[in-house]
Amino acid sequence: MLMGVADEMRALLTEALAPTVLDIINDSASHSGHSGDDGSGESHFTIVIESAAFDGVSRLQRQRMVNKALGNIPGDRVHALAIKATAAGDNA
Repeated sequence: MLMGVADEMRALLTEALAPTVLDIINDSASHSGHSGDDGSGESHFTIVIESAAFDGVSRLQRQRMVNKALGNIPGDRVHALAIKATAAGDNA
């Protein structure tokens, strides 16, 4: 059984960051026909993630941690990725 990009990202993020909140939103339909739309329906995503791994970590470092966990998916298979990464207790 083939795994979709969102499912693959969910598995990678769960393994690497043990999130308490993880929502992966496929925004691809909103970008149909735009630059980066490869016709797959899996080119643009928003990730909302909360993890204790982000405690005391800057916003930039949190995004780097998410990108590292996702490996080659951003850039190779996903054109655009918005990341909203928080730690428990953040007011973000």
